[in-house]
Amino acid sequence: MPRLNPSTLLRRLPFYLRQFSSLPLPSPPLHSHSYSHPSPSRPDPFDPSTRSHPSRSTLTFTADPFDPSTLLKEDPISLCASLWLSSFREPSTTPPLSSYLSRLELWLLAYQKAYADDTGSYLPRSNIPASTIHSLLSLRNAVLDGQFKWGNRLTPFIRSPRDPTDPATLSKRKLKAFLTAPGPPPFQDKIVHEVLLLILEPVFESRFSSKSFAFRPGRTAHTAIRTIRRSFAGYLWYLKGDLSTLFDCPKINLVLNALIREIRDKKIVDLIRAALLTPLITANPMDEALKKKKKSRKYQKKRVLAEDEPKPDPYWLQTFFGFAPEEARKQPDWGHCGVLSPLLANICLDELDKWVEERITEFYKPSNTDTWDREQANVSWPEFLPTTGPDKTRKMDYIRFGAHFLIGVRGPRADAAVLRKQLIEFCDTRFQLKLDNESLPIEHITKGIMFLDHVLCRRVVYPTLRYTASGGKIISEKGVGTLLSVTASLKQCIKQFRKLEFLKGDREPDPQPCFRMFHATQAHTNLQMNKFLLTMAEWYRYADNRKKVVNFCSYIIRGSLAKLYAAKYKLRSRAKVYKIASRNLSRPLKEKKGQSPEYHNLLRMGLVDSIDGLHYTRLSMVPEPDYTPFPGGWQPDHERVLVEYIKLTDANTLEELRCVIKDEGLITPQDSVSMLVWSYKKNAYMFPSLEESDLDEAEEENLVSSAVKLREDLRMLGPYNQRSGEGP
Repeated sequence: MPRLNPSTLLRRLPFYLRQFSSLPLPSPPLHSHSYSHPSPSRPDPFDPSTRSHPSRSTLTFTADPFDPSTLLKEDPISLCASLWLSSFREPSTTPPLSSYLSRLELWLLAYQKAYADDTGSYLPRSNIPASTIHSLLSLRNAVLDGQFKWGNRLTPFIRSPRDPTDPATLSKRKLKAFLTAPGPPPFQDKIVHEVLLLILEPVFESRFSSKSFAFRPGRTAHTAIRTIRRSFAGYLWYLKGDLSTLFDCPKINLVLNALIREIRDKKIVDLIRAALLTPLITANPMDEALKKKKKSRKYQKKRVLAEDEPKPDPYWLQTFFGFAPEEARKQPDWGHCGVLSPLLANICLDELDKWVEERITEFYKPSNTDTWDREQANVSWPEFLPTTGPDKTRKMDYIRFGAHFLIGVRGPRADAAVLRKQLIEFCDTRFQLKLDNESLPIEHITKGIMFLDHVLCRRVVYPTLRYTASGGKIISEKGVGTLLSVTASLKQCIKQFRKLEFLKGDREPDPQPCFRMFHATQAHTNLQMNKFLLTMAEWYRYADNRKKVVNFCSYIIRGSLAKLYAAKYKLRSRAKVYKIASRNLSRPLKEKKGQSPEYHNLLRMGLVDSIDGLHYTRLSMVPEPDYTPFPGGWQPDHERVLVEYIKLTDANTLEELRCVIKDEGLITPQDSVSMLVWSYKKNAYMFPSLEESDLDEAEEENLVSSAVKLREDLRMLGPYNQRSGEGP
C-alpha cells in the first residue's frame, strides 16, 4: 500500500470517518482489561445496536452517554447510610439487596477499601483511572450474570495494583506453578467481599442480639468487660463454653440455612454458596518442610520493601498482638469468604443468642423479699448487690465474645445443671456439636472465672446501712452484700511474656534481652516500648489491679532493655546501664567525654534524636482503674445516632413534641409567627416594634432603679433624723 502524505490524509479524513461510523464495533474479549458481556435482560451500553450513530453528512462531537462514569449517580457513603437507616427503621423487613448489588457506587467504594488494604494508602475517587472503572463494571456484570468464579487467577477482570504478573506472558511451567501455588485470594475476590459486606452488615446488625460483642462495629472487648462488671454482680454459678470448632471446619448447610432464614435474595445466597463450595489451594506439608530446610541453609538477605508495598506492623504492635486473649485469637476464615467469614459466624451463632435470651425470660423469678432492681441501683457503686439465697430473686444473664460465651446464674446449682443439659441438646441439634459436662463446667464464683484474660471473683462486704425509722429515729445496721471484682490475670500476663521471650523462669521471672531491637537506636527502641506500655495500660483500663499489672509490665520491659543495652554497649550489667542512662533509660549511652560534644548541645543543634524515658517506672505513675458507670441498655454511637435520627424523622415524634409543648403551656416559634400574621390580617394591628419595646423596657428599668435608690436614701436618713429630734 503506498504511503500517503499528511496533506492527503487531512483531505480524506471526513471520508474515513463516515466509513468507520458505518462499521460494527467489535465485541471486547474477556480478559483482565476488558468488559464482560452483560445480561440479555439489561441493555448493554457497549452494544453497537444501542449506540446512536452520528449523521453521515455532519460530524458532532458530544459526550459519550455510555461512559461508565455516568452510572455514578449518587455518593456511595449516602447510599450506605440509606441502607443502614432502612434496616434500623424496619429490622423485620429486608430491602431488595440485588438492587444494591448492581449499584456501581458501592463497587467503587469497595475497590477503594481493597486498594487501601492491599497497598496501605488511600486512593481518592478522582484518581481512579477510567480503565479501572471499566474493569469494575465488567466485574459487576459478571457477578450479576452468574459468570464470576472465586479464586480465578488465570483470567481476572481486575488485578491488584501491586501484582505486575500477567498470566498471558508466563510459560507453561511457570503458569502451572502460578495456578497451583497457595497464596492470598485474588484481588477481585476481595472487592466482591467488600461489596457483600457493605450490603449485608447493616441488615444483620439491626437484628443481632445485644449480648454478642465480637466481630461487630462499635463493640469491643472493653465493652464486654464493662457489661460484665455492671450486669454480672450477684451471680453465684457460671457456665463457660467454647464453640471454636465451628470456626475450624464450617458446615455449609448450617451457614446457608441461617442465611436463608433472614434474607431471600437468590443472587447473594448463590454467591456465598459458591464461595463456600469452591475448594482452596492448600500447600503440601512436605514442600513446606523442604522450603524451610533450604531457607535455613542459605543466607537470609534483608529484603527492601517497594514504595507501594504496605509496611509490616511495628514491633510494639506485633508484641501487643501476642497478648491477645484466648477468646480473640481465633477468627473464622471459611473458604473464599474472606472478610465475610466473621459476619457469617455471627449469623450462625445468633441463633444461640436468641435461644439463651428466651431461657433468661423463662428463668426469671422475682421475690417479694428481694429488692434487686438493676435500673434503680446505685450509679456510683452499681456492682453492690445482696447475696443469693432461697428467698432471693432467681435470675441469669449471658454474654458472648466470638465463639466463647459466659452464663451467670443466680440461684441453686441444680438450675445451672438443668440449663447445661438444655444447652448441650441445643448445640447438638442446631450446630451438630457434641458437647459434654467437661466442656461446659459449672464453676463457682469463689474459684475465679477467667474471661478475656480477666478474672471474675467475689468479695463479700458488710456496709453500714442507715435509714430513718418512724418517729425520726436514725437506725444503723450492718448489711451484707457482694462486690464483683474484675482483675487482670497476672499469671496469664507472665505466660504471654514468656511466649514472646521477654523473660524466663516460673517462680521468679527474670527479664531477657530483647535482641530483635539490637540494631535500632536507643531513641527508636524506647519509643517502640513506650507505645507498647501505653497500649497495655489502655488494655487493662477497667481492671481493678491495673496499677499492679502495668507496673509489672514496665518492670519486665525496662529490665529487658537494660540487658539489651548492656550487651550492645558492653557495660556488663544492668546496674551500669541504670547508672549512665538513669532509671527510665532516657540518657544516651553512646556519649564519651572528650570525643564528642555534650548530648544536650547535639540535641539543640538537631543532630541527634531526643530520647524519651520509659513510662510507668514507678507505681505512682500508673493511672488508676476506670470505674465509670456503664449505662443500662448501652448502644454503640452509630446505633444510637441512627435510632435518634429515625425518631426525629418520624411524624408521630413531632406530634408528641407538639402535645408536650401545649401541655406545658409553651408555644413554638412557628405558632408564634402564625399568630402574629393572623392578628395583623384580622385586626390590622401589628405588635410593637422591637425598638419601641426596648424603649419601654428601658423606661421601666429606670423607674424601678430610681425607686430602689430613693428607698435606700430614706433608710439611711432615718437614724440621723431621730438623733437630731426631727421626725423622719
